[in-house]
Amino acid sequence: MSFLAVAFGGAIGAMARYAISLIPVKSTFPVLTFITNILGAILIGFVVGIASQRDVSDNTMLFLKTGVCGGFTTFSTFSLEAFNLFERRQYAIAGTYVVLSCVFCIVGILCGKKLASYV
Repeated sequence: MSFLAVAFGGAIGAMARYAISLIPVKSTFPVLTFITNILGAILIGFVVGIASQRDVSDNTMLFLKTGVCGGFTTFSTFSLEAFNLFERRQYAIAGTYVVLSCVFCIVGILCGKKLASYV
């Protein structure tokens, strides 16, 4: 059952990620991956926040955290995009992307947990 929870959650997360990638944006900065990762951070913070207040089953947590959030967020894409920016010697954009991604995703988790406290 655990594997099915992860699989179904992962499918939902991956489809949501793909849907966001279809938004037409022209920018040197990887905007869509940046936004996806921040939304994923907010979501996982919210899930963890809710789970700390309520009795949430292990399979539900696997579905939401490992499945949905894991399928939705894009660390490997983030890493490749950062690498490509560095490789093209776009150091300012690459550095900004790495720093902002880390900071905003951590702040996103904090925001998600705070949102959960209002539910």
